[in-house]
Amino acid sequence: MSKPKIRKVGIAGSGTMGSGIAQLVAASGYRVVLIDLNDGLLKKAVSRIEKNLLRLVEKDKITKKIKQQIVSRIITSTNLEELGDCDLVIEAVSENINIKKQLFEKLDTILKKGCIIASNTSTLPIIQLAMITNRPENVVGIHFFNPAPVMKLVEIIKSLTTSDQTVQKAKEFTLSLGKDPVITKDRPGFIVNRILLPMLNEAVFALEEGMGTAQDIDKAMKLGTNHPMGPLELIDLIGLDVILDILDVLFEEFKDPKYRACPLLRQMVRAGHLGRKSGRGFHDY
Repeated sequence: MSKPKIRKVGIAGSGTMGSGIAQLVAASGYRVVLIDLNDGLLKKAVSRIEKNLLRLVEKDKITKKIKQQIVSRIITSTNLEELGDCDLVIEAVSENINIKKQLFEKLDTILKKGCIIASNTSTLPIIQLAMITNRPENVVGIHFFNPAPVMKLVEIIKSLTTSDQTVQKAKEFTLSLGKDPVITKDRPGFIVNRILLPMLNEAVFALEEGMGTAQDIDKAMKLGTNHPMGPLELIDLIGLDVILDILDVLFEEFKDPKYRACPLLRQMVRAGHLGRKSGRGFHDY
C-alpha cells in the first residue's frame, strides 16, 4: 500500500495509547513527533516502546537494526510548536472533553494549513472538537484499539463537518499502517463501544446480583460464546475507570437506561480497584 501525502505525524499524549500509536506509525516508516507535558512522561513512553520492540526482536519478528530505525524516527518534545509542520496530528490525551477541547484550540493556531487533526477518543463526539477549530472539515476521529500495534481494527469517525477528502486521507493512512478501517458516523461510542459496553456492564450486574463468581462469569462467556477473554477480565484490562467514563458519556448522550453504569462498577472505581493497572479489579493481579 503506497503511503498518502502524509510524511510527518504528530501524536499528542504519550500514555499507553499514544506510545502504542507512535510505535505503530514509526514502524510504518513515518517520522513521528511525540508530545507530552513533561520529560518524565516521555521517557516512560520511549522505554515502553523500546521494551515492546525488544520483545519483537527476541521473537525474531524484527531485527535489532530495524528496532533502532523505528526508535530513531520518533522525536519527543514538551513543546506543541514542534507539531507545526506535521501533516497529521493524532490526539491521544485523557478521555476528558474539556482537556481535549483546550488541546484542539491550541493545535489549531499552531498547525499548518491543511493539516488533519484526529482524535483517538473512544466515545466523545468529534463534532465538539471540530467546532473548536477554524478547520472543522479537517477534523476526524481515528480510533485505534489497545494495543495499537497489534489490533487490526481502526474506527474512522466522520462528523457532520468532516470533508470526504479528510476521511479518505485518514482511511489511506490507516491502510498504510496495515490496519483494517471501518467508517462510522459521529455517534457516542461509535460502533464497537456502543455494542460492547452494555454487555460488559451487564456482566458487572450479573456479578453484583450473585449470578456467579467472577471466574464463572468469565468462563461462561469464553466457553459459551468463544470470546478470547471474559467480560470482567476485559474490563480489568481496559480499566474500570475507563469503562465507567465511557458508560457515563453514553448515558448522558442517549439518556437510555441500558447505559446506566452498574453501582458496583462505580463503587470499585471509588475504591481505586481499577483492574490490572492497580493490581486489583474483578480479579487480582
